Amino acid sequence: MEPQWSSASYPQSPSVIVLLVATFYTWFLPVTSPQRILIDPQAAPEYAHSIRLDGDIILGGLFPVHSRGDRGTPCGELKKEKGIHRLEAMMFAIDLINKDPELLPNITLGARILDTCSRDTYALEQSLTFVQALIERDGSDVRCANGDPPIFTKPDKIVGVIGAAASSVSIMVANILRLFKIPQISYASTAPELSDNTRYDFFSRVVPPDSYQAQAMMDIVTAMEWNYVSTLASEGNYGESGVEAFIQISRETGGVCIAQSLKIPREPRPGEFDKIIRRLLETSNARAIIMFANEDDIRRVLDAAKRNNQTGHFLWVGSDSWGSKISPVIGQERVAEGAITILPKRASVDAFDRYFRSRSLSNNRRNVWFAEFWEENFNCKLGMHGKRPGSLKKCTGLEKVGRDSSYEQEGKVQFVMDAVYAMAHALHRMHRELCYGYAGLCPRMANNIDGKELLSHIRAVSFNGSAGTPVVFNENGDAPGRYDIFQYQITNKSIAEYRVIGSWTNKLHLKVEAMQWRTGDPSLPASICSIPCRAGERKKVVKGVPCCWHCERCEGYHFQASEFTCELCPYEMRPDINRTGCVPIPIIKLEWHSPWAIIPVFISMLGIIATSFVIVTFVRYNDTPIVRASGREMSYVLLTGIFLCYAITFLMIATPDVGVCSFRRIFLGLGMCFSYAALLTKTNRIHRIFEQGKKSVTAPRFISPASQLVITFSLISVQLLGVFVWFAVDPPHTVVDYGEQRTQDPLAARGVLKCDISDLSLICSLGYSILLMVTCTVYAIKTRGVPETFNEAKPIGFTMYTTCIIWLAFIPIFFGTSQSAERMYIQTTTLTISLSLSASVSLGMLYMPKVYIILFHPEQNVPKRKRSFKAIVTAATMSGKLSQKGDRPNGEVKTELCESMETNIQEHVARGTRKNVTVN
Repeated sequence: MEPQWSSASYPQSPSVIVLLVATFYTWFLPVTSPQRILIDPQAAPEYAHSIRLDGDIILGGLFPVHSRGDRGTPCGELKKEKGIHRLEAMMFAIDLINKDPELLPNITLGARILDTCSRDTYALEQSLTFVQALIERDGSDVRCANGDPPIFTKPDKIVGVIGAAASSVSIMVANILRLFKIPQISYASTAPELSDNTRYDFFSRVVPPDSYQAQAMMDIVTAMEWNYVSTLASEGNYGESGVEAFIQISRETGGVCIAQSLKIPREPRPGEFDKIIRRLLETSNARAIIMFANEDDIRRVLDAAKRNNQTGHFLWVGSDSWGSKISPVIGQERVAEGAITILPKRASVDAFDRYFRSRSLSNNRRNVWFAEFWEENFNCKLGMHGKRPGSLKKCTGLEKVGRDSSYEQEGKVQFVMDAVYAMAHALHRMHRELCYGYAGLCPRMANNIDGKELLSHIRAVSFNGSAGTPVVFNENGDAPGRYDIFQYQITNKSIAEYRVIGSWTNKLHLKVEAMQWRTGDPSLPASICSIPCRAGERKKVVKGVPCCWHCERCEGYHFQASEFTCELCPYEMRPDINRTGCVPIPIIKLEWHSPWAIIPVFISMLGIIATSFVIVTFVRYNDTPIVRASGREMSYVLLTGIFLCYAITFLMIATPDVGVCSFRRIFLGLGMCFSYAALLTKTNRIHRIFEQGKKSVTAPRFISPASQLVITFSLISVQLLGVFVWFAVDPPHTVVDYGEQRTQDPLAARGVLKCDISDLSLICSLGYSILLMVTCTVYAIKTRGVPETFNEAKPIGFTMYTTCIIWLAFIPIFFGTSQSAERMYIQTTTLTISLSLSASVSLGMLYMPKVYIILFHPEQNVPKRKRSFKAIVTAATMSGKLSQKGDRPNGEVKTELCESMETNIQEHVARGTRKNVTVN
């Protein structure tokens, strides 16, 4: 019959207790026999596999004294450092606390230390020992053979537990301890899962969680400028949680991509590690390997890399399970060279070294595993009952630790002592609060120490630990993250050792100059998927792998706006030579030294000189017959227009500003307007005279010089009025045209500084002058039959025909080059040369013959006989009649007309008529 159980802290209902025990079996002990939890001293030795130290307050301890056993056996070989060193550290710390008059005075600490055998299920069975005192037994239905009631041994009442080491063990044990409100402080469990205060609310630890370690490793990877790494984890809470924390941080930061995330099975099959190496080589660019693995797996991974000739390829980044341990790298120093490892910041406790070196078989009988340690440490056998039957050497008992064997303090000794001291400080604070002024334990603490209250004091402790570093806990029971960064280096003397290259306390402090790599190259080795893009190239990320990309150059007027994007420069800017930014597009204008300007300027200067020469000649010979016969007033107006046509070239080439643009608007069409207004007035006058002569002998109106000037300036005023309206509607200003020379190659792009005169405005400005020119041409055609003896209609006609040809050629050239990159030069040159040619035609055909006669044939510069209007009428009438005779050659008609006119003129002169009309 199974005994019934009840809990002192739960309702005394048997059904509740049975349900609780059943829950234990169902949740935690699916393969464990119930008889293991029965407290029967005669069934098995109670303390055969545990250490018990008496005291007023008993602390539990969980240590991996033995490794995990082979299949079928819970425990394996003894762990000298991780097991014996650590449990001795707990007993040493308890000794120190019991001797300390300031900490828990008049109160002694005891201990119940158990072996977890590095197995979570076995540790769970062992940890049930810690909750025995909280369960009351009902022995009413149990009787001894003689009928007497049974006698149960009173179990120790555990107030807190130190341990465990492995995270998987701590997770399993924490599930039971929290049900009975027993605080737990671990010295080595670093799984991030244990930071969950809702599930593991009674769990604390003096080592930082792997979430800090993962952040530190991420900072190392970032500092090394690696963005493409693989992860390798041992199956279990430690490895899987550590890698998961690293991957989560990589997702949050976004700077590191995981090429592969591999797992090492708990029971690896033959060839498993070679397979892992081959899989890692599938992403050969991911040279950095982030490892959260136990030391045995680390050693086997390095060995597999060595077998596969990958020495120097992988860049190992190991967690604290690698740390600065020698065992993983023995015999494979070359393949481990350059490995970066991390270890919680710690220091050797000198007092513990002195204590442990003084331990012997005679003074350390409280450690039930010390004899086994002695045999293992000194490689000898203790008597006929020794556990090393194959050993030839017999232990003398006089061996000395550190003298007859190597000794190095295990790395977690400091944290074991800090965990014990943290529990002691919490009990001390609780004692001061509940038993103030009371020597020893007061009833409130002696009868029952409330675990929840003790937990609050644990979370509030703050003291300097055994190595001088502060011991504190956050709200989740985690210690702050403090790590040392190591690199495994081989010196020039071929000596391999771990060297400190930095530290991490909330942020990384790395001495890159102290790092050393196998290649001897001081530059950092690479672990990247794609090489960085050059300046002016954007990254085109491979879908699903943000650290792998193709580089694409920013084309055209685009620049590299960010790592992944190209953007278009503002319209007035272009990319710089590296395409990493935008620079202003250079602004140009037509320079005086340009070939496009030299030719028009040269033509204009010749024209201005020639025009000035004609004007000076006419002014000097102003009263000569040939000058008077040319119509002096209108000639000066026409010469002024010719001069302006030449002069506008200089305004068109000058640097644009408000003044230059204003003068361009005024004079661009004014020169042509002067010229063609004067010529139109002349041809119109001739046409009207001869048309009037055909009808009557009365002279037409407005043919006097004054009338001609009025008509001419009236025509010119229309041009000026249009210019002034243009000024009012759109005041002159300069613009920079970036589209005119916006070439395909941004380096050749230029902004053109010019006046704000559009092609439409230009046509409107020149349109009126062209209208005058066309009208003048029409009159020149109409007056082409007028006898050349009386007027200059034919030279005017030739002038207009030639001018029309020039401007007909100008239009396709000007507008046909509107899309050319040389538009500004071609159009300006075309316009100025067209104006100069028009002026040259007028100057050459109308005035150069007269100047030639004036200067070189003065004998021809004599007065002509004045003709009466009647003679003109007669000539016009006869010309009309003769023009209808189609059987005579033109020469005959002309001769007859001229002779008739001469006769009439002679008669007119003989009569001495005063009243006459001079035809020019």
